[in-house]
Amino acid sequence: MREWDPRSASPAEVHSLVETVNAVLAADLPDDPPWRDVQVRDYLAETMPGERRICWVAEDDRLPEGESEIYALVSILLLGDIGVLEILVRPHLRRRGLGRELLAVAARRAYLEGFSSIGVEAIGGTPAIAFYEALGFEREYVETRGVLSLDTVDWAALGAMASGISSGYRVEYHPGGPPAELLEPYARAKAEAQTDEDDLDLTPRSSDPERLRESLDTLHRRGLKPYIVLAIHEATGAVAGLTELVVPAQHPERADQYDTIVVREHRGYGIDRAIKARMLFELRAAEPGLRQVQTWNAQHNESMLKVNAELGYQSDRDWYEYIADVGQLVQRLEPHS
Repeated sequence: MREWDPRSASPAEVHSLVETVNAVLAADLPDDPPWRDVQVRDYLAETMPGERRICWVAEDDRLPEGESEIYALVSILLLGDIGVLEILVRPHLRRRGLGRELLAVAARRAYLEGFSSIGVEAIGGTPAIAFYEALGFEREYVETRGVLSLDTVDWAALGAMASGISSGYRVEYHPGGPPAELLEPYARAKAEAQTDEDDLDLTPRSSDPERLRESLDTLHRRGLKPYIVLAIHEATGAVAGLTELVVPAQHPERADQYDTIVVREHRGYGIDRAIKARMLFELRAAEPGLRQVQTWNAQHNESMLKVNAELGYQSDRDWYEYIADVGQLVQRLEPHS
């Protein structure tokens, strides 16, 4: 096991890591598209200013340097006051203590870096649930993933939804990100939404205009192509609603939904349906290879779950967010004499 820098890793190592990712997907999420070896190095190496990702790999050290076969990876993204963990272990090597060893290395580094908490996402129905709970991670938040297959969309009904917004609003489409003049109102809309949420926020978000610009730049560098649809309140120019989606170079057949937000004072005017429907029409034209879109919603967010059901999303898996105290975790993971 060694610390691993994706920036300096050989092409063979990166390719081996992709094979590990796909082995994990085949076991845990067999209906998900496999990853392509496209901008994977960038995906792991690029972070927002002030954030760091540290990786370690377990490998077959009998192979020459630079040709190593990677069997497992742990990464920890250090942001704010929490470290966000990800562990991947090839299925045939699970239940041999390798995941525990990887976690111990990452937890120790987080402790030495002065972080007090580690958060992690675990997918329902996979061995990760029992693994993290056995080590004292506490469940804090639950989301349900929904998947929409574009070949099942009722495009006529979707057209009615896209045009169903109240008068006084216009819908705008911005591939790549909003223009400079909309960054500030866009950021204000995102800032309001953050005050409404109570999850762990393990995914970095941006509610400052400059930070938002940096976030969009980081997405591009990581191979995540952003698409934005906004609802503009015509009387004030305010961003009344927004929906964000990215198409990853690593699995361009399936897009990832990011935030969908309707500012509180503008709710009830059909904005949520209109902007999400417009997004699907734009994607159909912009991304002909796209087959599916996946989204995550809190189980208590009944209004958005209803909108997604009307669009045709099918509930898939629950996603659980866990948190652990770093100091206590390090103690639990110390080898016993």
